[in-house]
Parts: sequence; C-alpha cells; structure tokens
Amino acid sequence: MSTISDFGMTVRRSSDLSKHAAEVFAEADDHPVQVTRRDGEPLVLMSQREADARAQLLQLAAQLITLSLDDDESLEVGMTKLFPWMLALSPADQAECAKNVVDAARASFSTGQAHLAVAELTSWRETATALAAGLSSEPVDWLDEIESVERP
Repeated sequence: MSTISDFGMTVRRSSDLSKHAAEVFAEADDHPVQVTRRDGEPLVLMSQREADARAQLLQLAAQLITLSLDDDESLEVGMTKLFPWMLALSPADQAECAKNVVDAARASFSTGQAHLAVAELTSWRETATALAAGLSSEPVDWLDEIESVERP
C-alpha cells in the first residue's frame, strides 16, 4: 500500500476492497482511497461528505474566477453581490472577508483540503449573521453585585 502524499489519497488494489472491505471503507471515511484495477482505470472511493466538500469548493472556485475577471468592480463588491450576507459586514470587514476567502480557496486547491475554504466562508457568514442579529464586540455591562428578584 502506498500513499499519494499530495492529496492524502491511499492506493489500494481492488482485491483489498473485496478481502478487507471494512478496512478500506474506514480509510475512505477518513480520506479518499484510490482503488486500482487490472481491467480498467483506477476508481476513487470517498465519503459523501468529502465529495460534497469538493463540489462546493469547485463551485466557489468558479464563482471567484468569474468575479476576478470583472474589471469594473472590486472583488469585495462582486462578492457582496454573490454573497449578500456580506452586506452585514463593515466595508473593512468585507475587504478582509474577500481576501481571507480567496486565500483559503488557494490553500484548499494547493493542499487538496476542500474544508479550508468552506470553513472560512462559513465562519464569515456566521459572523455576518451574528452582526445582523445585533451581536457585536461591544463590552457587556455586568452587574457587580448580586441582585435579588422575586420568585414568579
């Protein structure tokens, strides 16, 4: 058994799949497994979660590439049209969000780890949602002394 180190993919023979199915499936739960065959092209076995993350990353890549080709507006403006939740962020945070998402997408592509870009985008979306709900980083005033209240 060898490992394709660029993307953490383990290589297994098709006979391993039939003889040690539980072991191969456990590996595929953790990372994609390439199954080689004598009679055809190798196949890749991966979890649905991994396949969904890769599809989501490709969709994000297509959207970012489309935005980068537009010379009429900045990346932040284009991203606020693509992701309207970004409008809940300040202009400075919109710019930081755009940069962080692009950087995370680049890291995802270069490492084969789709979750990096997805997690960054999700983190910013959750921040925008919290800000829109009125939560902020303003300090909270806490009571210094215990207050007694009547029982309802």
